[in-house]
Amino acid sequence: LSPGSEDDDHEGPVSEKLGRIQFSLGYSFQDTTLTVKILKGQDLPAKDFSGTSDPFVKIYLLPDRKHKLETKIKRKNLNPHWNETFLFEGFPYEKVRERTLYLQVLDYDRFSRNDPIGEVSIPLNKVELGQLKTFWKDLKPCSDGSGSRGDLLLSLCYNPTANTITVNIIKARNLKAMDIGGASDPYVKVWLMHKDKRVEKKKTVTIKRCLNPVFNESFPFDVPAHVLRETTIIITVMDKDRLSRNDVIGKIYLSWKSGPAEVKHWKDMLSRPRTNVAQWHTLKA
Repeated sequence: LSPGSEDDDHEGPVSEKLGRIQFSLGYSFQDTTLTVKILKGQDLPAKDFSGTSDPFVKIYLLPDRKHKLETKIKRKNLNPHWNETFLFEGFPYEKVRERTLYLQVLDYDRFSRNDPIGEVSIPLNKVELGQLKTFWKDLKPCSDGSGSRGDLLLSLCYNPTANTITVNIIKARNLKAMDIGGASDPYVKVWLMHKDKRVEKKKTVTIKRCLNPVFNESFPFDVPAHVLRETTIIITVMDKDRLSRNDVIGKIYLSWKSGPAEVKHWKDMLSRPRTNVAQWHTLKA
């Protein structure tokens, strides 16, 4: 650890680095036009199973949510260059000063809903708009909740002599409400995958009407040492639905090459055999 740095174990998933975005802002009094240029993103987090993201930016002038503009999608790129210009024309300056520029960076997903990466908001009365100015801003976790599916605390324990990995599903917090009544009936499915084949499935009991359920259930899986590198554990938090299909609340992929938080957990498990290594994970789409 470098001097003065704290071990970051106690920090929840919120402290995850979300990258930053560069953009320019300017207002032409002559044309009553606000110019917003989305230039580039840097060090965006990988949201996809493949370890990358397909980012694009949504632009709003809050409180108006109806008129949103979007950049193009940059495929498989954590340092995208958009270089796109957006004009808000015929916009009197006194109105511009009442607006907040809100930029939301999302990961495009063809098969499910787009996954928010982070956001920036700037009240325009705080900015000198006379000429085009360029900003770098760190992305913050999305506050509108659209991105939040909740977090799951789980521990992993690797026993090299028995060739087992034990997954202990401990508890979840702030799960997304999937039912009309504003609740969910969560349970957790654990799949052991080898390469892309499903090997074995376990699941917890269902906890009725609870967004902060405690499970405390352990599942051992046989994982010989030579297949460790091809092994992925997929953990899916589900909402049990008696009448229709069960809904997916969110997923976690654990392997030696998934996302940064997942890889950290996997490495910690391997470096501390026979120890229950616990970590919070943010559920992903």
